[in-house]
Amino acid sequence: MKKILYMCMFLAVGTVAAQKYYTKTGETDFKASVAAFEPVEAKSNSTTALLKSDSGEFAALLFIKSFHFKVALMEEHFNENYMDSDKFPKATFKGKLEGFNMSDLSSTAKEYKLSGVLTVRGETKNVSTTANISKDGDKIIVTSALSVKPQEFGIEIPSIVREKIAKEINITMNYELVEKK
Repeated sequence: MKKILYMCMFLAVGTVAAQKYYTKTGETDFKASVAAFEPVEAKSNSTTALLKSDSGEFAALLFIKSFHFKVALMEEHFNENYMDSDKFPKATFKGKLEGFNMSDLSSTAKEYKLSGVLTVRGETKNVSTTANISKDGDKIIVTSALSVKPQEFGIEIPSIVREKIAKEINITMNYELVEKK
């Protein structure tokens, strides 16, 4: 009987330690605007993100066609000419929050270094940034920003529009994660 009790306690502790938090409705925005020209920006409200609370491992998946622009023609050019989203339908990130400790979270955001691998258009790049993490009730709030250059991912900007698109693309992420049961 004692062995069964110890086994149950061990499994319960293991389950608590390996909690996963996720979202399927994370918000990812990007801005590539240059002053004096039409804004080049889009938003996706369907990023899937996952955080393992015991290790600080963090992953995100975004379907490129989920980005929506204010101008339909810009969205079409983005998908067909720049991102080739039929051939490369998704972007992924897999990394780790350094020094992450679930018990340190509160309603006040804490900054963590976030390092990992970003894959866009089949091109992979090591990236590092900071992420602000807080807790709101049962939710974990993750916000972060990152800048990348189109050429790092094989994205060619035609000379006719090169001056209208920023040399660095600013990406912001806002995710509300809930416990995966």
